[in-house]
Amino acid sequence: MRVALNGLFLREPATGTGQYLRELVTALRALTPEDEFTFIAPRAQADAPASVRVAPTRARRENLAKLEFEQWTFPRAARKNHFDLAHVPHWGAPLFAKIPTVVTIHDLIPLTLPVYRGSTRVRLYTKLVSAAAQRARAILADSEASARDIEKHLRLPRAKIHVVYLAAHSRFHAAIPSADLERVRAKYALPEQFVLYLGGFDARKNVARIIKAFSELEFGAWRLVLAGKLPNQDSAFFPDPRRIALENKIADRVAFPGFIDEADKPALYALARVFLYASQYEGFGLPPLEALACGTPVICADTSSLPEVVGDAGILVSPHETNDWTAALTQLLTDTARRNELRARGLAQAQKFSWERAARETLAVYRAVV
Repeated sequence: MRVALNGLFLREPATGTGQYLRELVTALRALTPEDEFTFIAPRAQADAPASVRVAPTRARRENLAKLEFEQWTFPRAARKNHFDLAHVPHWGAPLFAKIPTVVTIHDLIPLTLPVYRGSTRVRLYTKLVSAAAQRARAILADSEASARDIEKHLRLPRAKIHVVYLAAHSRFHAAIPSADLERVRAKYALPEQFVLYLGGFDARKNVARIIKAFSELEFGAWRLVLAGKLPNQDSAFFPDPRRIALENKIADRVAFPGFIDEADKPALYALARVFLYASQYEGFGLPPLEALACGTPVICADTSSLPEVVGDAGILVSPHETNDWTAALTQLLTDTARRNELRARGLAQAQKFSWERAARETLAVYRAVV
């Protein structure tokens, strides 16, 4: 079987879709070396995985170039080179495909959260890819929660939607060498005792809830680390956490290390006493799973896919109840037995997810479609 994969996100390895693309294909190649998995991408990249076929676009503007590649260049190259199947690993399948097509829809944020619906141009694009999903032979969803959203909002038959869970990279584990821990602590000027959030700062990530809950702790020895690239400008869509920390009078107790290199994330998780994730919507939610794999107890929102990922290995809290977040955090910072219990549960929970399993389930969908 010869499979062509849309390699548009190869150039963005730090994004969830970029990670998914690379991890899945690496696992597929290990699982079934007799099959061919080829990326088709708009440009060559020095760090791209093996087997990349370049199919350049003509459009100069980035948005138009992306649309051209998804709707014309990629499906044309897949057909021209006689692939058996095309896989689009993000919500951007071609409306008119000449070969069987599988599309992964990680989430339906533009349809489920009004603030993310965007401009007229964005809404038109959403309508286009929604219609294209109707024509795909199969849909892959990251979670049962996402599958329900796809069935509801795109009005697709449930039998067409296949849930394939993602996984943390193998670098995320509990046995981080002490030298790596100290190197990462020094590199990012991390405090000795801290609780951690790592991720984006757009509105749905609900970082303000974390800051508010931390501000209400009744003891002040701990620090809050909010890691990730900070917003360039404070806005309703990207509220600046530095302003929120100032408003809650804890600016001196919050650290902002900025963007974290992928290789440094396992040590960052392992150094934290607790990981906090208050997101209001996730198609899957890799950061909580990465934290569990590193042995860090997790307090997580009880919404969308997150209960599927965390299970009973973390404390699930409403993303709207500040007092509950403060209570959960207080418990884990003061109760060693409870913390150790969740650490053990977390390591076991993380073992349930693997890229080998994701590859095997994806391959079964491929073969059914072909």
